[in-house]
Amino acid sequence: MEAFLVSTGIVALAEIGDKTQLLAFVLAARFRRPLPIVAAIFVATIANHAFAAAIGTWITSLMGPDLLRWVLGASFLAMAAWTLVPDKLDEDEAQLAKYGVFLTTLIAFFLAEMGDKTQVATVALAARYHSMVAVVCGTTLGMMLANVPAVYFGDKIANKVSLKLVHGIAAVIFAALGVATLLGAGASLGV
Repeated sequence: MEAFLVSTGIVALAEIGDKTQLLAFVLAARFRRPLPIVAAIFVATIANHAFAAAIGTWITSLMGPDLLRWVLGASFLAMAAWTLVPDKLDEDEAQLAKYGVFLTTLIAFFLAEMGDKTQVATVALAARYHSMVAVVCGTTLGMMLANVPAVYFGDKIANKVSLKLVHGIAAVIFAALGVATLLGAGASLGV
């Protein structure tokens, strides 16, 4: 349950103001069809985060517990710093194909999420918690918690949320996970 809850919270916070959330705003404004956009974001997130969690799980099989602890601790600290850097939507990602709302959103969102903060966080969380299903379910829920309101209410809520505060909270959580991991928390989990 901890893996699910931590994954949900971290990704929901890290996603606010992230480039994939900006993409969700763009897609919602362009197509004005929220249901297929939300469905495509869900499918793209599951596919992307399942891949990322599989990588995280695989990484744990390559390293001994001591090395893994240092790598994960440093990774969480790096994610804390990265979370404080504001994202911008690349011009290439804003170019939308003419494949219909669902397929355009699916492709654009999946590609935008590759190498993104939340995907990297999913790799680290899967390696940390050794629970691929709980992490993927949690990170997917976190993505949906951040992006569904962006699709449905984007214009109305975008200016009411302090991105700096939300990113600061996410950074503190990542840093706490990093320090706890470096200090040996989770040793009973094999980390």
